[in-house]
Amino acid sequence: MSFAKLDLHPVYNKGALIESGLKGILDEAWKKKLDYIEIIPGKGSGRLKEKVLRFFNSKEIRKKYSRLDVDNKNFGRIFVYFNWNKLDAREKKCF
Repeated sequence: MSFAKLDLHPVYNKGALIESGLKGILDEAWKKKLDYIEIIPGKGSGRLKEKVLRFFNSKEIRKKYSRLDVDNKNFGRIFVYFNWNKLDAREKKCF
């Protein structure tokens, strides 16, 4: 399985860099047709994780992936899965 990982620890308090990183990894997933991406917001207070979940649940972004899972064994990880057979082929360019 092909995947990419984004660790948000270094930019936890830099809102613009967080969104840029999320858009970047989503774009990479589309370009490389990755099976999934792993986002690591860390455990902390949960505010960064909430921000990541809001990003992926926005109407525009929700169309770009098939499924989102929060790791039930590690609170600080989020997985975003892609089913390329079901995603709209017209949406080749993510951003």
